[in-house]
Formats: sequence, C-alpha cells, structure tokens
Amino acid sequence: MPDTRIRAPELPDTLQWINTDHRLKLSSLRGKIVLLEFWTSGCINCMHTQPDIRELETKYRDNLVVIGIHSPKFPHNNNKNNVQQAVNRFHFKHPIAHDPDMRVWTKYKVKAWPTVVLIDAEGFVIGSLRGEGRRRQLDAIIQKYIEDGEKKGLMNYDPVPLVNKPEVQSVLKFPGRIHAAANYIYISDSGHNRVVEVNQHGRVTRSFGSGAAGLLDGVDRESAFNNPQGILEINDFLYVADTGNHAIRRVNLGSGEVLTIAGDGHQGAMKEKHVVDPNTVSLNSPWGLCYKDGLLFISMAGSHQIWSLDLADNTFAFVSGSGREELVDGSAHTAALAQPSGLCAGEYCIYMADAESSSIRSVRLPDGQVTTLIGKGMSSFGNIDGGWSHARLQHPMDVSYNVNNGILYVADTYNDCIKAIDFSSKGIETINAGQGLNEPSGLSLSGQTLWIANTNAHEVRTLNLMNHEVKVIEINEPESDF
Repeated sequence: MPDTRIRAPELPDTLQWINTDHRLKLSSLRGKIVLLEFWTSGCINCMHTQPDIRELETKYRDNLVVIGIHSPKFPHNNNKNNVQQAVNRFHFKHPIAHDPDMRVWTKYKVKAWPTVVLIDAEGFVIGSLRGEGRRRQLDAIIQKYIEDGEKKGLMNYDPVPLVNKPEVQSVLKFPGRIHAAANYIYISDSGHNRVVEVNQHGRVTRSFGSGAAGLLDGVDRESAFNNPQGILEINDFLYVADTGNHAIRRVNLGSGEVLTIAGDGHQGAMKEKHVVDPNTVSLNSPWGLCYKDGLLFISMAGSHQIWSLDLADNTFAFVSGSGREELVDGSAHTAALAQPSGLCAGEYCIYMADAESSSIRSVRLPDGQVTTLIGKGMSSFGNIDGGWSHARLQHPMDVSYNVNNGILYVADTYNDCIKAIDFSSKGIETINAGQGLNEPSGLSLSGQTLWIANTNAHEVRTLNLMNHEVKVIEINEPESDF
C-alpha cells in the first residue's frame, strides 16, 4: 500500500535566525517531534499562545523542538532587529526563523496567526491547528507521536542549543505605559514586571512589584505583576492593567499596598454583561485605562471589547464591542474592535487606539456607539498624514487628549512616531518628538508637556508642546536590582 503521508517542506535558506547561531534544517531534526509556530509581532492571540508553548517545551524537553516562524503582518516587523526585540520582550525560549518574504507561510498553506504545524519524528506533517487555546489538543498529539517514535526506535534526545541576544541592561525594560501625576511620574516597567514611581528629576522613589512575574498582592516590592501596561492615578490610588495576569490591580499610594480588584488571574470570556463581583470573572488581556464620571474604562485587548469598572459600587459592566476582531462601526453590541489598546477620555466619549486595525476610534457615552476617525480595515495601514479619510497609521498603541485645544495625540507605534489629530481641521500630522523613537507605546499629557514611553529604547522622554523641546529623562535607581 503506497505511503500517503506528506513530507514536511524543508525550511528555505533565506530565513533569518534568532535565538540560535546556525540555520536549522528539518532534515537534521529527524527523531524529534517538531512544532512550527507561525506568529507575528503585536498579535494578542500570538501572545496568548506563549504560556502553552512554554509548558509543552518544558514537559517534552527531550523530544520536542519548537521553531517559531515569524511571518510579519506589518512592514515594521520585516526588520529583524524589531523581531529580536519582540522575542526578548515576550521571552521566547526557542529558535525563531524570521521569514519576511512569507515563504514558509506559503509552503505550509497557513491562513491565520497563530497557527501551529506538527511534524513527526520521520519528518512527515501530522497536521495543523489554528488559533489560541490549543494546549490540550497539542499535548495529546505530541504524546501519541512520541510514543509511536519510541516504539519504532526513532527518537533523538540530543538538545538543540540556544544562543540568546539579551537587551542591554537598564533601569527600565520595555516600559509600556506612563502616567504623569501632580508630583510623580508612574511608569509600567513592563519588562521588569513592576510599576515604578519617579520624581520630576528622574529618581525612582518607589517600586511596586518584586520583578518576578506573578500575581501576588502585598506592599511595594512584596507584590508581583506580570507585564503590566495601562496605569492611571485616581484619588490617591494607582490603577494598573496587569495584562499578563488578566487582572486589574489597585495600588494605595499612601500605604503602598497592592490589591487585585478585578479578574481571577485566568484568561477567559466574560459572558455576563454586568458583574457584581469583579474578582470572580476571567478577564482577557486588559491593556489600556481611562477614567470618566466615576467609571474606570478598560480596553480588553484579548476579547476586542471595552468594559468599565464602577469605582463607587465595584461592579463590572460591558461598554462596547461584539467580540469579533474586525473594523466595524455601529452600536455597542454590533461594532467590532481589533485589539483595542490605548484609551483616553474626551468630552462625550472615550477615544481608542485600535491597534490591529491601525485605527483611531471613538466610543460614545453612555450608549457605546463606535465611530472610526482614521482607519479603513484590518489590512489597511501605512504612514500617511493629511485628511482623516486618506490618513494611515501602523499599529497605534496609545492616545492622549488635550481638552484645552482639542488635539488628540497618538503613539503611532509601528511608524516610530507621535502624531496629532486636529478635530477642527479633520487632519493628522506627525510632530517632532526627536530622533530615536522606537515603538513608542505610552503617552501622558500634563499641562503643556507630553510624556512618552519610548518602549523599545527602554526610556522615557518629554515633548514640550509650546517650544517643541525634546528631553530624554535619565531614570536613576540607587542600587537597582534590575
């Protein structure tokens, strides 16, 4: 009977390798189960697969080889250096093949991010699985094919060596968001899994979080965060979107106590539209925060929705977004968002940086009606200033609104620039925020100063909106552990 199995296509010579010092060939990995993970930088679903991949890598360390195939959606991520930083930021522990020409994607007929393809010990394709949340299926398949390979005496237990290229050590590591309060600046030091309080001279005065990823309430450094992002000070409390823990945390700025006020620490879908006890629900990668009329608004990047937390009665409620990942305007229940990230409050709405659709959108209050200001679709992006209908952005991550002049500032993250939206002229323009912007992801406006979290440069800078002076703030931390 003829063998109908399909031999896995060999990886092309054109791939650019990260986390290894030599090209890997599938033919040299006979005796291993190989998992090809197709991913792209900035994709929230791809981020969600990483804990599952790490668990499988640990469980089957002698038999399984994971190779990440980076297949970029955005032009920004064609650059290998940008991919290297994404690898470091999200702690990939396996070889990465950067494929800017999408050749492997095409060979394996992949249609969406993330997708995994499994290859058996003889080099034949087992099959593919699309989307996140596939750990149990993958576990069962991997275990079966390891057992089959062992029965045939095929298994190869030699390790595949890794060669990492870590970031340069600095006080901040991939700072995600920033909030300029009256007396202090608060920074989500995401790569160090902590939030820092900094005075106006750049000196770290307090740190919340031990530095190790975890979900732990406590005082100051006795607590633990996991990739914290959005931060906001309200009435002597600092609210934190603890993205990696799928939780909202509150820091008492008087006592330093960190308390989990929403989320049970697990990723999930919120089926109820009104929740009396926010600690009982599973959130989905909360990312951005803003405050208006007693409500803390939260961009749920993983479920493509906006929710709110009533700070008076501690109830959690749906605001807008059907849950589909798309660019569709409309009512709260029919509109579709695409990885909403940054939020800020306007006069009668909240403004949103909708990252995966490369758009800026508004959510009308109180009914949740969504309107797109700039952006045309999931595959429409660029770096074009001018009128709203023709302007294009590339994966914007944050917004900040100046109520005094009606200007909305945008962190146009994958274009490495800051832009200003003028509501009177219905136009957008790039503003000079200095050389060296590298994936700026956080903005905070204080008076006439725009504070910028320049994420991939591991720095904070300011832009004086009156005289256009740009300063890089030297952050210093005596006897820092980081």
